[in-house]
Amino acid sequence: MDERRRSRKQQKRASASTEEVSSIEWEAVKMTEQEEDLIYRMYRLVGNRWDLIAGRIPGRKPEEVERFWTVRHGDTFAGKRNEHDDDDGQRS
Repeated sequence: MDERRRSRKQQKRASASTEEVSSIEWEAVKMTEQEEDLIYRMYRLVGNRWDLIAGRIPGRKPEEVERFWTVRHGDTFAGKRNEHDDDDGQRS
């Protein structure tokens, strides 16, 4: 019986880890130059305290600021950014 429980737990973990993330969740958040500048400066001061940073930008939620930062600086996207930069260089 313990083996059945373990198997079910493993299946639940596997299904949870393979769930797709909606494309909206990973879309880049459009920010103005002023907002981007403030986010970079605040990040240097307070780190990834998104609630504090978002509190300085009227109308922005911590989730939006974090998503902006993750898309711009996340390791997941670094390879894609580098590939894109390489493609741009080859076209010129």
